[in-house]
Amino acid sequence: MGIFVFGSLNLDLVVQAPHLPRSGETLTGTEFQTLPGGKGANQAVAAARLGITGAAQTGTGNGVELVGCVGADAWGQQLRENLTIAGVGTGGVSIEPAETTGLALITVATAADPQGRHRAGENHIVLVPGANARVGDREVQYLDRALCEIPGPHWVLLQLEVPIESLGRAAAVAQARGATVILDPAPVPAAAAGSRAPSGRLAELYPGVDVLTPNWGEAERLLGRSIDADASVEVFLDAARTLQDQTQVGTVILTLGDRGLVAVQADRHWVRPAFPVTVQDTTAAGDAFNGGLVVALSEGRSWEVALDWGRAAGALATTRLGAQSALPDRATLLRFLRGVSS
Repeated sequence: MGIFVFGSLNLDLVVQAPHLPRSGETLTGTEFQTLPGGKGANQAVAAARLGITGAAQTGTGNGVELVGCVGADAWGQQLRENLTIAGVGTGGVSIEPAETTGLALITVATAADPQGRHRAGENHIVLVPGANARVGDREVQYLDRALCEIPGPHWVLLQLEVPIESLGRAAAVAQARGATVILDPAPVPAAAAGSRAPSGRLAELYPGVDVLTPNWGEAERLLGRSIDADASVEVFLDAARTLQDQTQVGTVILTLGDRGLVAVQADRHWVRPAFPVTVQDTTAAGDAFNGGLVVALSEGRSWEVALDWGRAAGALATTRLGAQSALPDRATLLRFLRGVSS
C-alpha cells in the first residue's frame, strides 16, 4: 500500500507585506524566507508527517513517494534532501540538466486590506515552472512501475503545476492499476477560467479522477461564475453538485476557507464548519487538507473522519508561516481534534 504524489517541486521565495500589493504599488516587506514548496512536494510532506512514512524510502511496504522533476542545481538538491528528511521517497524525482528547479514568488499579507479585498494571511503567488514543465513519459513510466511493484491498494494525488497531458497519462496509469486518484485542480488553467465548461485538456483528465478537491476560487473558475461570500450552504452544495455533473467525478469536495467545506457523492453530502484558529498564512492550507484526507482514507477511515482530518490539517497549516514548515504532524493533528471535540 502506498500514497504517490505526482506533481511539482518549487523553491518558495516568501516575503511578508502589510497588504497584498496593488498594480504599480511598491511596498516595504517585513520578513523574507527561502522555503521548500511546490504543491506536489507540499502534499507529499503533509501525508508523510501524518504518519505514513518509511516505505517509500526503500520501495517496499507502506509509505509516501513523490514523482516529479527538479533541475540539476543546488535548489533541486536542497528540495530532494528536504523530502528525504520528511520521510518522503524521492526515487521518482528526476533531475533535468537543461532546466532550473521550479520557483514560486509568494507575498503574504500581515494585515487585512482596509477596503476588504483580502484578509490577513492571504497571499499572491507567481510560479516559474522550470523543471516542472518537463514532467512527462519518464515520470509516468516510473509511477506505473511503482504501482505494479508495491502491493496495493494505492492512492495517487495530482495537482495542476505540471503538464496536464502528463497528468492525464498518470491518471490513466493509476486507474488501470486500481489506484484511487485525487485531483486538487490548482492552479486552474487560464483556458478554463471564465468559461462555462472546463478546458478541453482538463475535461480529458476527469475520467481518471475519483475525488476532486477545489477551493472556493478554483470552483468559481471551473464553473465560470462567482459564488457570493454570503451565500447559503445550499448554494455551495449546488455548486459542488454542478461540478460533479460537469466533471462526472464521483466525489467533489469544496474547501471554503473560514466557511468550512461541503462535499457531495452520488447519494449523500456533508457540510462541515471551519475549525476556529488564528490565521497567519494560508499558503499550504489546501495541500495540508489533501494530505490529511488521503492519509485517513488510506487507513480505511470513514469519509466523515477523512473530512475532519483534512480540515484539521488545513486549519493547523494556516497558523504558521510558510508551506512545508507549517504542515502538522500526526500527534499535533490528533491532539487538535481531541481538543475541538471535547
